[in-house]
Amino acid sequence: MDTQLGGSSSQQPNVASSLQQPTRSNNPLQVSFQQPSQLGSVQQPSQLGSLQQSSQLGSLQPTNQLGSFQPTHQLGALQQPSLTNRFSPSSMRQFIKGDRSMITLSDDNVMVKQVLGTHAPDGREVDIRPLLYIVEDILNRTTLSPEGLMIAGTQAQVEYLEDKTNQANFLVLLDALSYTIDRISCEIQYKAFGGSDAHQTTLSIFHLVSSFAWDAKLVLALAAFALNYGEFWLLAQIYSTNQLARAMAFLRQVPGIIEHAGLLKPRFDALNDLIRAILEVTRSVVEFKELPSTYITQEVPALSSALAQIPTAIYWTIRSIVACAAQISSFTSLGYEFVVSTTEAWELSTLTHKLRTIRDHLKKQLEICNQYIEEKRDVEAFQMLVSLFEMIHIDNMKPLRAIIYPRDDLQPLVDGHSKKRVNIDVLRRKNVLLLISSLGISQEELSILEQIYNESRVQSTRLESQYELVWIPLVDRSVPWTDPMQKRFESLQSSMPWYTVYHPSLIGKAVVRFIKEKWHFRNKPILVVLDPQGRVVSPNAIHMMWIWGSNAFPFTSAREEVLWRDETWRLELLVDGIDPTILNWIRDGKYIFLYGGDDTEWVRKFTSTARAVALAADVPLELAYVGKGSKREQVRRILAIIAVEKLGHSWQDLAMTWFFWTRLESMLFSKIQQGKADDHVDPMMQEIKKLLSYDRDGSWAVLCKGSSVVVNGHGNSILPTLVEFDKWKENVRLQGFDVAFKNYHDLVRGETYPCCRFEFSHFAGRIPEGMKCPECHRYMEKYTTYLCCHDEGNTPDMILYN
Repeated sequence: MDTQLGGSSSQQPNVASSLQQPTRSNNPLQVSFQQPSQLGSVQQPSQLGSLQQSSQLGSLQPTNQLGSFQPTHQLGALQQPSLTNRFSPSSMRQFIKGDRSMITLSDDNVMVKQVLGTHAPDGREVDIRPLLYIVEDILNRTTLSPEGLMIAGTQAQVEYLEDKTNQANFLVLLDALSYTIDRISCEIQYKAFGGSDAHQTTLSIFHLVSSFAWDAKLVLALAAFALNYGEFWLLAQIYSTNQLARAMAFLRQVPGIIEHAGLLKPRFDALNDLIRAILEVTRSVVEFKELPSTYITQEVPALSSALAQIPTAIYWTIRSIVACAAQISSFTSLGYEFVVSTTEAWELSTLTHKLRTIRDHLKKQLEICNQYIEEKRDVEAFQMLVSLFEMIHIDNMKPLRAIIYPRDDLQPLVDGHSKKRVNIDVLRRKNVLLLISSLGISQEELSILEQIYNESRVQSTRLESQYELVWIPLVDRSVPWTDPMQKRFESLQSSMPWYTVYHPSLIGKAVVRFIKEKWHFRNKPILVVLDPQGRVVSPNAIHMMWIWGSNAFPFTSAREEVLWRDETWRLELLVDGIDPTILNWIRDGKYIFLYGGDDTEWVRKFTSTARAVALAADVPLELAYVGKGSKREQVRRILAIIAVEKLGHSWQDLAMTWFFWTRLESMLFSKIQQGKADDHVDPMMQEIKKLLSYDRDGSWAVLCKGSSVVVNGHGNSILPTLVEFDKWKENVRLQGFDVAFKNYHDLVRGETYPCCRFEFSHFAGRIPEGMKCPECHRYMEKYTTYLCCHDEGNTPDMILYN
């Protein structure tokens, strides 16, 4: 922009006509000035309305310097034949009541055409949000009646206003917009005093902001109103303690208004409601402008529908601003006695209702747009996660940040030992085990994990201790976060000795989707292993952890294969790490019956018969009851009977029973994870499947001689074998107790196989598409069943193979 300085006029070419600055000669407001000889002296005019100001400091004479304020002679210019009539109470009331005809207008088409006719944007982009922050802060502190308290600004506003960089940026923005804001302010005030039609005043404001985008038009008009409204309330707040403010307050009749606040309460209430509605619509309009075009276009119906309504929304919002300005002008120019009528309050309430209707529509469309954008961003973030875990990294920082928390504005982890917050850097270049679970993780699971973790830390120099554990809590975002959920989370977090995520809200939606789809998390805890370079070396090492503990380090799939290759079907595999008493029996080479079920009478008959057979065969026999994988209350009753009647050894601690069956299920899932669930050449896998199936369908027993498993049988064949001991007792002396028992058991079982069943929860993670029977090796039928065991809180949705 080129500007000539020092001439008789100031020229600004290539600027929209609404922003042109007229010379003194064409200013319709120009009246005669009588120059006093002394600084600040005021000469009384001979007629109402003539203005006399000095040529010294504070004079209002237009200058020919850059930035001088010279109103234009365009639509909305302030032209009135007489100042006397302009400021009369009747003309003021005419302006206030001028809203009635337009408010009841049912067809807005003519108005919309007029508004669109003023829209001539010049293409410049203005970040209007900083100005809106200032305006909101002003209005939030002034939208209560004099007898009420002022509302403080929002946290975002306060932080913005206190930031020095933002203050500097805002000054630059304000320097570019202050002229337009002043012009709008003058336009509103002059038309309010002159009793002009509110519709025409609103259109004149649209002409003044014709070159701006829609959101900027509205915020500029609101800023002009806030300038005058804020000044009024500033005087009201400080006039009693500041002498300059007191003098100005008297000129604006502020003391009288404050004194009669009770009479003006209906007007203040209506005014406050309308200002709040104005702010709400303005925020919605600005938020639509700020929607990222990368994720949403006008082809989206919600956005196109909202944009079509924006001009109408802005018109009625500016129209409401004009009405509010008229109210304030009536306060300061007419006095309280002219504005106690409730009629004008009704006018404001009608505008408030209209704006609230507009606000509700815009908010609904904005919610749909934001949901659409969020979905687009989630898809993009999900694809970035997929790509990230397919890449090679020099360390594990990028993958861990992507999963836990990608930004650097806070410390996302809590050290389980010190309970202090730490950065993700503490995991750099380490083997990291991500414990992923819901808040429903059981105390048994945590207890066993803690035991394994603490044992690995006893000798920190051992290879098995070179890993870190991090809890990733996942919650359902569709369920509101409640105090009980917060307490449950804090209780779990405080009990964990390893690292935990500071709060579940840090885990993004795309991360949750990635964990569920790529790592197959359902509801059961999983343990995803990342090596020092951030590669996934095991999609779920929880099964390795349950079976072999820290001996499975570094918890890779390759390590899992090696461990299974070196493993055999033996009693230690079933009870290792659970019961040292049984391990002592194994070392002594005793015969051992491991048995389970929930049939009390079967347990009594089995234990008494087994003891009688052992006595008759003269073999050392021990009995150990290991319960059942479900029905805890029934198991607890049987444990009490065993203890009272001294039927044999049992695990009174139900956590041991839980761990036994969890380890057994983990063996199955570990094989499934390796794709070997139906490996016929793997006898160990067949025996594991049999034992799990027997548990689902009655009682069972496993006979071992020391470490070696002799028979793994269903209760329907085990008990008859013992009862019919007389039929095979002669073979004990010839073949040995173990061989004689196995041979006769096979005869009893014959060709009649027990029913085999496997139940997989939908929340268990990887579920095989099909299963073969461990007895007949045919594919089993697949059913869906619903189970609800109230004593255990089992998941009710199950897959059943039968």
